Amino acid sequence: MIVNDILAFSLIALLLVISPGPNGVLILKTASSQGTRASVLNIFGLTTATFFHGALSIFGFSALLMQSAELFFIIKILGAGYLFYIGVKAIISSYKTTSSDTDTNKKINAKKNGVGYFNEGFITQILNPKVSMFYLAAFPQFISPDNFSYFNAFSLVSIHASIIFMWFVGVTLAIDKIKSSAKNTKMGNWVQRLSGTAMIYFSSLVLTQK
Repeated sequence: MIVNDILAFSLIALLLVISPGPNGVLILKTASSQGTRASVLNIFGLTTATFFHGALSIFGFSALLMQSAELFFIIKILGAGYLFYIGVKAIISSYKTTSSDTDTNKKINAKKNGVGYFNEGFITQILNPKVSMFYLAAFPQFISPDNFSYFNAFSLVSIHASIIFMWFVGVTLAIDKIKSSAKNTKMGNWVQRLSGTAMIYFSSLVLTQK
C-alpha cells in the first residue's frame, strides 16, 4: 500500500463514521441515558463487529451473501427488526425514568453486565447495511489482487475500527460533559425519545433498501 491509498481510505472511512446512522444514534442514546462506561462498551462492540465485516469481505463471504437474494433479505429483516426493537425500548424506557429514580437507575446500570452493552454495539454494527455496502463496494477498491496481503487488508480494517473508536469516544465524552453541566433528567428523557424515533426511522430505511 502507498500513503495516498491509506489517506484516501482513511478519509472515506471517516466520512462513513461521522455520517448519520444507527451507530451514532446508539451512542447518543446510551451515553445520555446509561453513562460513559456503557457507551464505551457499545463502542468496543462496534469496533469488534467492524473486524468481522472486514474478515467477511477479505475472505469473499460478503460478495457471496449479496449474490443470494434470500440471505440478503433475511439480513435486512434482522437488521430492521433489531433497530426497531432498540428504538421502541429507548422510548418506553424514557417514560419510566423520573428525577426521583435517577440515582437508583445509575446504581442498577453500574452493576449491569457489560456484555449486554457490548452485544448491543456489536449487533447494531454487524447488521448495519451502510457498513456492509462499504465493505462490499468501497473496501475492495483498496485491495490489489496482484499484490494481495492479509496484513495490508486487515491494516485498513484496523484504521476503520480506530476511527470508529476515537470518534465515538469523543462523542461520548462530549455528551458526558453536557450532562454534567445540565443535570436535567427531562432533557435526557427527550434525547432517549428522539434517539428511539431515529432508530425506528433507520429500521424503515433498511427495509426499503434494495
